[in-house]
Amino acid sequence: MPQNLVSKPLAPPNLARLRQFIEQLATLLDEQPGEAAILEQGGRLLQQLVSVDDWLPEAFAQPDPERYQQFLLHADSRQRFSIVSFVWGPGQRTPIHDHRVWGLIGMLRGAEYSQGFARQPDGALTATGEALRLQPGQVEALSPTVGDIHQVANAYSDQVSISVHVYGANIGAVKRAVYGLDGTEKPFISGYSNSLLPNLWDLSKELPQ
Repeated sequence: MPQNLVSKPLAPPNLARLRQFIEQLATLLDEQPGEAAILEQGGRLLQQLVSVDDWLPEAFAQPDPERYQQFLLHADSRQRFSIVSFVWGPGQRTPIHDHRVWGLIGMLRGAEYSQGFARQPDGALTATGEALRLQPGQVEALSPTVGDIHQVANAYSDQVSISVHVYGANIGAVKRAVYGLDGTEKPFISGYSNSLLPNLWDLSKELPQ
């Protein structure tokens, strides 16, 4: 095979970066700050994580042609938080939905639109302003205390986008709802797209022999 056709092997993911984020977020929650501090300080930690794209294992970055994927990367042992990679195929979007816990969304690859909604006196939902476009390295905060009903969409019709979400619970087990524009609710529990977690703790691959 000609030398210029030999592909280079992919570098292994820098899982130390994800481990550090997990440890820092757990330490923050151990301090029992209020929600505003969690969103502010946790948002800065997530921004640091998604500002460098070298740590997400390829198995948790794979799109599906039918629907967006939500891969669990880590769940706190006390279910205080969970970390999920959302992989958006071209043009994919969520229904209008809520979370019922605090959340942070960090953009890793591509871009996405997040459109917020507010309930009107008659119960209907209307969009609140223009959709927020998240670019790599940017973070959005969500909370039921300020409104957490939104719809998220891949900003691109021809490429995959990936965002990293952190929630104040084991989000795959939280009873939530999707909404019609008339305000009608349909309960759902999202679950996850994966049955296995990334192995963050095999440090033998990172320690000198």
